[in-house]
Amino acid sequence: MSARVGKVAVIGSGSWGTAMAGLLAARAGEVALWCRDAALADELNATRRNPRHLSSYELPAPVRATHDAADALEGAEVVVLAVPSAYLRPTCARMASLVPPEAPVLVLSKGVELGTHELMLDVAADELGGRGRVAVLSGPNHAEEVCLGKLSAAVLASEDPEVALRLQRLLVSPSFRVYVSQDVTGVEVCGAVKNVVAIACGAAVGFGAGDNTLAVIMTRGLAEIGRVAAALGADPLTPMGLAGMGDLVATCTSRHSRNRTFGEALARGETLEAFEAREHVVVEGVRAAESVLALARAHGVEVPITSAVHAVLHDGVDVQEATDMLLGRRPSEEFYGISTQEKESN
Repeated sequence: MSARVGKVAVIGSGSWGTAMAGLLAARAGEVALWCRDAALADELNATRRNPRHLSSYELPAPVRATHDAADALEGAEVVVLAVPSAYLRPTCARMASLVPPEAPVLVLSKGVELGTHELMLDVAADELGGRGRVAVLSGPNHAEEVCLGKLSAAVLASEDPEVALRLQRLLVSPSFRVYVSQDVTGVEVCGAVKNVVAIACGAAVGFGAGDNTLAVIMTRGLAEIGRVAAALGADPLTPMGLAGMGDLVATCTSRHSRNRTFGEALARGETLEAFEAREHVVVEGVRAAESVLALARAHGVEVPITSAVHAVLHDGVDVQEATDMLLGRRPSEEFYGISTQEKESN
């Protein structure tokens, strides 16, 4: 099932971009890893290691870092976008004229764009054109484990089955299982909302919550994902799979999860600015709390966990007060807001 290409461009040298470059090196003659910082590109080429992310991981020989976008994209047969969601549109706009028009584009960014309510595939397609050639990848696959070859799995979604199959063949390996889907919307909603739920789990742990509490937050968070996905017309099964439940469990429980870890830091009183500066990361769940809430409200969807996290992060509400707001809600039907064919036929 494997396939080879001459050159792949990976745009973004964070932890996931770095791990993905290494993963792709097995099937590519060259992987051009674009770094925003020229000094970082030079150091990466000199040492074969990324000093800011996955610093103990040695990149394979086919990987070459560059600060020059034209150099990275020239002749690329596949383009991978691995930048934080807030930077996806400006990055794509700046590089649009450089991206080969026939190259499939794989988006690793997860989130909802604030203001437009667009998902990441839509953002990339707006700027690069050719919606059918754009795909998204999501699932329980922390970069720290992928780069070590530990068993991981993901779902790759594209509206064009041929694009999905081509990219699947490029990525799949015995240690990295890749399943395909055409439910782009469902996969993207899962990837955005789970980061918000992970912050809630981290905060709960920081305040001494037990396993029962975490199970409640994750399960009700999954229902929240399902309601948003259903409102956007996604397949109701998608939140039950790798992009939904799989990624939710990994993000809410792993020590590698920056969203979960930030939630714990938040409970200790650390600010977002201090945390991101210390860890050299972008906490996607903070931005998603705002954009997902706006998206949900636009579609009349209740998202109590997202609302509570947003209240703490953006409205200055005390964590305990936000918790009391959640616990003060009257429990409803477990799967309210999520229609099934069986229910609709009754």
